[in-house]
Amino acid sequence: MEIIVIVCIVIALGFDFMNGMNDAANSIATIVTTRVLSPKMAVLWAAFWNFAAALILGLHVANTIGSGIINPKIVNEYFILASLIGGVSWVYFCTHFGLPISVSHALIGGLIGPAIVIGGTQHLIMSGIIKIVLFIFLSPLIGFIIGFLIMSLTMLIFKNKSPHKVDSFFRGMQLFSSAIFSLGHGGNDAQKTMGIIAILLYSTGYTTYFHVPGWVVISAYTAIALGTYLGGWKVIKTLGAGLTDLKPVHGFNAETAGAITVIANTLAGIPVSTTHTITGSIMGVGATRRLSAVRWGVATHIVTAWFLTIPAAMLIAMLIYWVMGLFIPGI
Repeated sequence: MEIIVIVCIVIALGFDFMNGMNDAANSIATIVTTRVLSPKMAVLWAAFWNFAAALILGLHVANTIGSGIINPKIVNEYFILASLIGGVSWVYFCTHFGLPISVSHALIGGLIGPAIVIGGTQHLIMSGIIKIVLFIFLSPLIGFIIGFLIMSLTMLIFKNKSPHKVDSFFRGMQLFSSAIFSLGHGGNDAQKTMGIIAILLYSTGYTTYFHVPGWVVISAYTAIALGTYLGGWKVIKTLGAGLTDLKPVHGFNAETAGAITVIANTLAGIPVSTTHTITGSIMGVGATRRLSAVRWGVATHIVTAWFLTIPAAMLIAMLIYWVMGLFIPGI
């Protein structure tokens, strides 16, 4: 295997590690903040259900990333290298400042950049890109609405129960909701890098047809779990405590609302952002108490980072690919 291909795979897994530092923290933010599980146990719990997603939800999103955003015929190892560096650079910047941006959209922006350098918009699959951009708006809104409705129903059902009994009940239920959300995360978010490595292997002739090899699946999930354990705590603090104050009942409802949204889109093959979804769900749950329970200043900073992600990663990747073209003829 060529050195450049190996370098691309290593960077891709590094991107997956960054995914863990930023996005996979979404799977365990509420369950850690409400002290249902210790951080270490929460990571192991999330990692298990991430792996289970490959068996339960398939690899639909990985296939979309590999063939539904840009024309695969223009891809080579340098294209993938520029895409990954563009995405990783923006994710690292946002993670450093504790902003839970979408790693998915950073990767998508990274793919779009070199494609535009090669041939403008003619190599872009606009139907796929439009769908993804649309769900920048829809996924947090759907999460917000479902979170608000589920929390309102829960408050109605448990209105005559003591706070202690409610807390005890939902501490156990959060194990279930966290597992389901982690399942959705594995089925959607963890597959993006798998799709990148798969298209790299196919475009460089190391696989005879586009598919995701088993070793890629295992490597990607391992990288995400390590990233979550080693570096996701700033984002956990922002999501778990920065947006609104959470108790187990709130964590359960936010995770359940997020899981419903993410899994539904995964089954439809739509690569949505788990960050956007769980953030909207947490805000929806917090809004059932009163709108002022949501810290809208924090939310504003998060939303701003969302909208900047695709264009920022795209511009960085464009610049890198253009510079590569100055030194590497014929790429």
